[in-house]
Amino acid sequence: MKKILSITLLLSIISVSLFAQLNYPQTKKCDTVTNYFGTKIADPYRWLEDDNSTETKEWVVDENKVTFDYLAKIPYRDKIRKRITDLYNFPRMSAPSRSGEYYFYSKNSGLQNQSINYYKKGIDGEEQIFLDPNTLSKEGTASVGFAGFSQNRAKLAFTVSNAGSDWQIMYVMDVASKIQTADKLEWVKFSGAAWKNDGFYYSHYDIPEAGKELSNANKNHNVYYHKLGDTQDKDLLIYSDEKNPLRYHGAEVTDDGKFLFINISEGTSGNEIIGRDLTTGSAEFKLLCPGFDYDYTILDNTGNYLIVHTNFKAPNQKVVLIDFNNPDTSNWKDIIPEKKELLQGVSVAGGKLFCTYLKDASSHVYQYSRGGILEREIELPSIGTASGFSGEKDDKILFFSLTSFTSPSTIYSYDIASGEVKLFKKPDLTFNPDDYETKQVWYTSKDGTKVPMFIVNKKGIKLDGTNPTMLYGYGGFNIALTPTFNAARMVLLENGGVYAMANLRGGSEYGEAWHKAGMLDNKQNVFDDFISAAEYLIKEKYTSSSKLAISGRSNGGLLVGACQTQRPDLFKVCFPGVGVLDMLRYHKFTVGWGWAVEYGSSDNEKDFKNLIKFSPLHNIKPANYPATMITTADHDDRVVPAHSFKFAAQLQANQKGTAPTLIRIDVNAGHGGGRPLSKTIDEDCDIYSFMFYNMGVTPKY
Repeated sequence: MKKILSITLLLSIISVSLFAQLNYPQTKKCDTVTNYFGTKIADPYRWLEDDNSTETKEWVVDENKVTFDYLAKIPYRDKIRKRITDLYNFPRMSAPSRSGEYYFYSKNSGLQNQSINYYKKGIDGEEQIFLDPNTLSKEGTASVGFAGFSQNRAKLAFTVSNAGSDWQIMYVMDVASKIQTADKLEWVKFSGAAWKNDGFYYSHYDIPEAGKELSNANKNHNVYYHKLGDTQDKDLLIYSDEKNPLRYHGAEVTDDGKFLFINISEGTSGNEIIGRDLTTGSAEFKLLCPGFDYDYTILDNTGNYLIVHTNFKAPNQKVVLIDFNNPDTSNWKDIIPEKKELLQGVSVAGGKLFCTYLKDASSHVYQYSRGGILEREIELPSIGTASGFSGEKDDKILFFSLTSFTSPSTIYSYDIASGEVKLFKKPDLTFNPDDYETKQVWYTSKDGTKVPMFIVNKKGIKLDGTNPTMLYGYGGFNIALTPTFNAARMVLLENGGVYAMANLRGGSEYGEAWHKAGMLDNKQNVFDDFISAAEYLIKEKYTSSSKLAISGRSNGGLLVGACQTQRPDLFKVCFPGVGVLDMLRYHKFTVGWGWAVEYGSSDNEKDFKNLIKFSPLHNIKPANYPATMITTADHDDRVVPAHSFKFAAQLQANQKGTAPTLIRIDVNAGHGGGRPLSKTIDEDCDIYSFMFYNMGVTPKY
């Protein structure tokens, strides 16, 4: 016992010594003040918004030096990196999906930076590499996406994104020969390729100002038609809206080529759909689904009738049939009515509709006829998150993946006629998933609302309040958090730790009502839910404040930033990742304006009064803040790094305790999409090293 106490004391002394050595960059302050409806708000670090200035670049270098010097001194950091690398090093693949004669899927042998796209001619055909993103950049920072197959499935439009940016370049490849055409479309963002005849419809923004490609607001998301072989300057403008330059526009064409749809949205929820009958030669669009109070997704058509997934007057969503020639809402027919569970997604394949419902944040999948007759519930092999069930209209066999917190994606085949599910591909792992357990609990939030939370840990751990615990959340944008696997998380669980994921309001776990309860004026409910989750874990002896970390990314970064400024006493370690942290200016950058439907905008007085209450940047005051490592990336053009830069500077200036306040700025990386595995491993290693070290926990490696 004395030896254990001595080791703990030694770690404490080393930790305090390391804290004392931190010497943050002297971040200059400017006298910028903005008047919001009579309230003057200082913005002393606004100069950090200019990510191209020499001063900002020097600040980034100086901050990274402090951060990586600190991390380098953690004695077991290299051992954690090795274990995380070993955990990621297993073969894995996605569920195959058929397009024409070929089945497409991605595979990773283990430690490849990007998964490789393969295809087979028939499911038993010879496997061939179709597209290998790893050949596009030495560092593995280029990622590939499939934008759309031609109607005859002979060609594919695909996109390439570099360094994690949302900006993409679109190319075209012949499927059978894998020969790339000369077609090249630039300044594409948030767009698919909707094929018709010898070309396709796509969307792109105005060309941004040089040097401001990753920060300036994006405007005029216009729809064009590109004919194969033409240069981009010859593309035909199909749809634009000069009166509303901040709207998103996306094109879709039905599989039979009969209809063109334009999907219009003002933000991240609520849309409008207009359509044109391509067989008549008319250029006129008609309103099919009115905006912007509801969400609509056109799944397919049967002649003039459109099958649509929507939450129109159905908060838990349903499937309706719309007559293109008589699209007034009074004529819509429910074919799969709303249920008490959320209809999370619908796919069309094999002449059937496959509906995925969420029951307490786990997947349940049902097969329906195209007319809405329930044929069966598909017997999933275990509780978890299912995805797939996509393919062609004449498919007989489909494939899907199933994952959980402690098991990566396992691939199954599904026979549409018989309902038989067979194992297709199971990953080989370096740990035994049966050593761990997952439970779901309900706890009470501040206003009395019952909120569910998943808790994952090794079987047999003692609930004595000493377990290092990571609490993760998101709570926004109508996004549901369901069980998924993360290899690095096993480092926590292997060392007697606990992983908790709270299904906060603002998400879609229980339909649109759950979403609305955590957006706009109700946003504080999300933070209350998260704080209550932390209090539950402490009360039930899973952990204590001295062993509790919180983590979230993007909107989840806002969550962490808000909670650590509201309750700095409750947590030991905080990880606000690529967070929306300046709630008064988020809408000034790239596509931030699209989030106003979720948050409100400081341009509106009522919204300003709400936003200023919880904006993490503006609620920092002198206090003893938890150990904090902010993570961001220099090519993040979704949530620009200025959020994290300003938050870090303000937090460092107001940290009155000895806990480190660091910012880790990744280079040649973006918001997270397409990130090479090597960078993922590096960040995971630093997060768990920082967490363990500041909790005084020595991992067993």
